[in-house]
Amino acid sequence: MAGQLRDAERTRAELLAVATRVFADEGYSGARVDDIAERTRTTKRMIYYYFGGKEGLYLAVLENAYLGIREAESRLDVDHTDPVEAVRQLAELTFDHHVGHGDFIRLVAIENIHRGEFIRRIDSLRSLAQPARTILDQILERGRAEGRFRDDVDAIDVHLVISSYCVFQVANRHTFGYLFDVDFDEERRRDHMRAVLGDVVVGWLTAR
Repeated sequence: MAGQLRDAERTRAELLAVATRVFADEGYSGARVDDIAERTRTTKRMIYYYFGGKEGLYLAVLENAYLGIREAESRLDVDHTDPVEAVRQLAELTFDHHVGHGDFIRLVAIENIHRGEFIRRIDSLRSLAQPARTILDQILERGRAEGRFRDDVDAIDVHLVISSYCVFQVANRHTFGYLFDVDFDEERRRDHMRAVLGDVVVGWLTAR
């Protein structure tokens, strides 16, 4: 029984991984369940068994994609870290996650093209987003209490600034890179951009 459960979990995880790449590359309309099944060790029938069909699979992919960044954020030890260093770590962690998960950025872009049609059907994502806000709130509260952070900026403001920088350098890497002759895959460039983001967020929050 335990072996069957592990097999089912592996099959579901494989389907999600493959479907994430297909939906990110082809969009919801262009992706085909047959193609996803062909790229895995399972069948179209099993996709319907686990997810109920294409829409159910896409919703599961979206939820799993957002879960990834939330899980990464939850590993930060904000309670025992200097607030200035904690907010820098959060910014850099978000940067690294987005660089390493280009599919996530493309899925978000696709979902915005659809005006959030599908994400609105995933009630769990609202509660899933709260820990990110809570982590930032904790960092900001400690920084304010120590007199180190300005008090006219809230967690959503900071989240927007971090996300904007991180999403842009992934979503627009081809056009921006071509126009300004920037190689976003160059390690030195990536390290520089990560440091810039940390400096921007810390400098903004500590500005008087």
